[in-house]
Formats: sequence, C-alpha cells, structure tokens
Amino acid sequence: MAQVEATTERIIAADPEAVFDALADYKDVRGKVLPGQFSEYEVREGGDGEGTLVHWKLQATSKRVRDCLLEVSEPTDGQLVEKDRNSSMVTTWTVTPAGEGSSKAVVSTVWNGAGGIGGFFEKTFAPKGLGRIYDELLQNLATEVEK
Repeated sequence: MAQVEATTERIIAADPEAVFDALADYKDVRGKVLPGQFSEYEVREGGDGEGTLVHWKLQATSKRVRDCLLEVSEPTDGQLVEKDRNSSMVTTWTVTPAGEGSSKAVVSTVWNGAGGIGGFFEKTFAPKGLGRIYDELLQNLATEVEK
C-alpha cells in the first residue's frame, strides 16, 4: 500500500484571515464553494472550524465515490485539518500571507492507496483528478472572498 498525495494551491486577493474564516465556515460558505463532484453535504456537529463534523460524498471519477465523514481540527493558526473517519484520508488546508491583501491557500490530501497494479494507477492518476477538483474549489473560494 503506497501513500498517495494530491496538492493544489492558489493565490487569492483577500487577507489570510478572510480566506481562512471562509474555509472554516462549514455552515454557510463551504457548501457553496464545493464543486459538483461533492454531494450530500451535511454539517453534523459544530460548523465553524475546530470540532466540526461534516459529511459529503466525493465522486472523484465516474466509478469512484468516496463517502466522507470528516472531523475538523485547527492544529496551528491558518491551518485546518479534515480527518476522514471512513478511511485513511487526511486533508490539510493552509492559508498564509502572500503580499499586501493577498493569501496563498494550499490544500493537500494524503491517503493509503491500493496495492498492486490498481495502486499504481491510483498513485498515477488520482492526484491529477483530485487536483482539478480542488483547483475548482479554490477558484470558487476566491470568487466568494474577493467580492
């Protein structure tokens, strides 16, 4: 079983606090900025950063749907970590300053991939597919906070 990682980043024309607050707002903002590959979005506990429990289904490919139940933590300032109770998947969101009135938002997801030939294909293609999904999410987030 190999570890698989997908990372995407974007510069957003908004202060880091505004970007982080929008990312951490699972009640109002997060559901609005998720691309079409996400469905059945539901906040089950909390809704604002640390202590939130959120559910969604992620359809990464036409055949692959992942049922996610994520516990949210904030281990350091500017960082959100979403740990999936249903798998080994962990997604880390990091927001840092990127010049006057701008932020760099980085999302990185890691999980234990399959073994064998299936694992080879997963490690080769899954990061690109997930990267496209996250790129759209970050574009939607930028549109939301740059208003």
